[in-house]
Amino acid sequence: MHRLDGGTFTMGSDRFYPEEAPPRRIAVAPFWVDETPVTNRQFARFVDETGYRTVAEIPPSPKDYPGMDPAQMHAASLVFHKTRGPVDLDDSSAWWSFQPGASWRHPLGPESTIDDLLDHPVVHVSHIDAAAYAAWAGKRLPSEAEWEFAAQGGHDDRDYAWGDALAPGGTMMANYWQGLFPFANTQLDGWERTSPVRTYPANDYGLFDMIGNVWEWTDDWWALPAGKKPKKGGQSCCGLPDPRGGSLKGSFDPLIAQVRIGRKVIKGGSHLCAENYCQRYRPAARHPQTIETSTGHIGFRCVVREADLT
Repeated sequence: MHRLDGGTFTMGSDRFYPEEAPPRRIAVAPFWVDETPVTNRQFARFVDETGYRTVAEIPPSPKDYPGMDPAQMHAASLVFHKTRGPVDLDDSSAWWSFQPGASWRHPLGPESTIDDLLDHPVVHVSHIDAAAYAAWAGKRLPSEAEWEFAAQGGHDDRDYAWGDALAPGGTMMANYWQGLFPFANTQLDGWERTSPVRTYPANDYGLFDMIGNVWEWTDDWWALPAGKKPKKGGQSCCGLPDPRGGSLKGSFDPLIAQVRIGRKVIKGGSHLCAENYCQRYRPAARHPQTIETSTGHIGFRCVVREADLT
């Protein structure tokens, strides 16, 4: 883990997606943060020592999913598959499939393994699973503000973790989709799916994979941000102390009102983010995800707040 001194920074952006705005001054206290996302090797140790079973390894309960087809009531997780050509980018079912037998041990389905992926980020972990790992490790999941502060690497209001150019001088700085999503990946970065942690340069805090590779869970309920833009010509020396998002009830998805499952904020984008789709490989980017959902492109890292050590 790396110790960050904390401080005040500009959280959010008004240059990309509306849910990131407005930029606002936020203060975070000192904390320690994992150098990389939690890997398959690390998660396997947790499972070996505790016997833990992830959400993806347990069939869903009918009471949690009113109206769900009984034929789908089996242990499964969401797996990405490239399409044969262009599709409607508003319909994610074109590239996601609910794959029986997919789990952190079997990322592409029951016949796949992590034997060659031990140093890749663990995936197919829900927020519930990530929180269980963090508790076992004596850590926590980060707040959204802590995560964004760490991703910025000591700089303020830059588009990317390394500056304002996505690929400076043509250099790939993170694992994201090059080409037209979801059917044509040129793999200029060398990877079709996840990559080993530390494959790309660390940010200026010495943290790897803050951008791309896998989305990362935070512990904040999804809500739209509130706050004022920093004044032009200078930044305030003070900021709102580490905000903690919204509420469980407020995080419910209004488009599926019959499903009362909370959504947490995920950060950082993944290997599936592309210039033509989901440009969320940035510190300010954010997205809601239900806490029981697991996919092949979401992982996590942990923090320890210095206040908890005293």
